[in-house]
Amino acid sequence: MPRNPEALQSLIDALSSLPGIGAKTAERLAYHLLESPRAEAERLAGSVAALHNSIHHCVRCHNYAQGDLCEICKDPRRDGSLVCVVERPQDVASFERASGYAGVYHVLLGAISPIDGINPDDIEVGSLIGRVEQGGVAEVILATDADSAGETTALYIADQLKGAGVRLSRLACGVPMGSSLEYVDEATLSRALSGRTEVA
Repeated sequence: MPRNPEALQSLIDALSSLPGIGAKTAERLAYHLLESPRAEAERLAGSVAALHNSIHHCVRCHNYAQGDLCEICKDPRRDGSLVCVVERPQDVASFERASGYAGVYHVLLGAISPIDGINPDDIEVGSLIGRVEQGGVAEVILATDADSAGETTALYIADQLKGAGVRLSRLACGVPMGSSLEYVDEATLSRALSGRTEVA
């Protein structure tokens, strides 16, 4: 089978290393870029190259930012007394798409996982504690993932903030809408049962 020209194959290989992009999709994208006007391909290449030069972590919450502070931390309409703790900047984007949350965030940039060699000092727990100690925070919402690393992280943070004079809450977890109980795992069912609410 004839091989693609080296430059084209190199692009296909690079694209297929992206999450959710298989070999066939990578090939389609590469051919699309090759057949597109040169200006379009150069604009895409320039945008990718500029990412690491212009985007970094917000000095306050560690979300992605183009200046010192991210757009959320700069927004005076956000409630700084309500801090939602998430693992990744992508989680902030998910909350913002869902809308309805008017507080601010704290991005941990990971989760505690001793089996993977990730300890509390390896993520942004210390800066969260510092934010709380500075005052002005009334509630911390622990919105880490509902897996073992996320649970470990939430428990650790709760322990560190015990006695700090803030309300601690955890995102509700349970049976997803539209699902059958037959396919829900035991941990999710257990958590859904313990977090049940009263029916009016």
